[in-house]
Amino acid sequence: MQHTIQSSFSLSGKGLHTGLHLTVTFHPAAEDHGYLIRRVDLDGHPEIVPLAENVIDTSRGTVVGTPECRVSTIEHAMAALVAMGVDNCLIEVDGPEFPILDGSSVLYVRELQRVGLREQQAERRYLEVTEPFEYYDEISGSCLRVQPCDHFAIDSTIVFPDSQFIQTQSAVLENLADFPTEIASARTFVFVREIEPLLQMGLIKGGDLSNALVIYERRMEQERLNKLSDSLGVKHLDAEQLGYIQERPVTWDNEPARHKLLDIIGDMALIGRPLKGRIIAIRPGHEANNKFARLVRTKLLHS
Repeated sequence: MQHTIQSSFSLSGKGLHTGLHLTVTFHPAAEDHGYLIRRVDLDGHPEIVPLAENVIDTSRGTVVGTPECRVSTIEHAMAALVAMGVDNCLIEVDGPEFPILDGSSVLYVRELQRVGLREQQAERRYLEVTEPFEYYDEISGSCLRVQPCDHFAIDSTIVFPDSQFIQTQSAVLENLADFPTEIASARTFVFVREIEPLLQMGLIKGGDLSNALVIYERRMEQERLNKLSDSLGVKHLDAEQLGYIQERPVTWDNEPARHKLLDIIGDMALIGRPLKGRIIAIRPGHEANNKFARLVRTKLLHS
């Protein structure tokens, strides 16, 4: 059966890219409503249906939009809704992105556990995979394949061949029931070498060590690293010492891989229905995830 949440709840925090203070509120919704995002800060409160074909940017997160408005960094919230079994929800946000919170899905999960779910009368409608198919990108090497399975599961592997610290990691989720304990707390991550161009692009204005794993995985000159440390507001680092730079230790040795798996769940939420199938992902990313989600909708919904 379909489910919605028992009551409304809100979470507030800064936006990862804008640095704005933002509040996102989740409301119960009727059967067959699905997910809907409403910009309550804009005149007329324009709405966006978060479906794969409404994604307009995937450069540093998943952005959905219409000619009237856009909302970015939705994937962590969407992953929590899917994993916790919420079929119908109205989401209101008072700005152009969801708050980054701690960089994971865990605060969404805790609120969903607190308010609980309400069973509805309509049957849950799954998209079921009956034969394998895949999306492959020759340029990036990203490959996402799905094969028949009587439930939703993911095997995911990240590959960074040029990294001197983290090259290959894998993560597996056999059942969505394990999401709260095994995946939800995995934080987003960024490489130190990526920070300069992101700042120059006007992004990550709300990024800091409390909401992301920062990984120093490729050696650079000490002076350049000092300037980046200053931009992050942290003490100067030893340019010879590779590793994680964060306020709290990693929860798991493969936390980056687990977070990429979390992102897949959030991006696959945009297929519009729960999926029965096993996804095998190599080098996933928001762009590849979105193209794969569009393919899934074409194969299973529109064919």
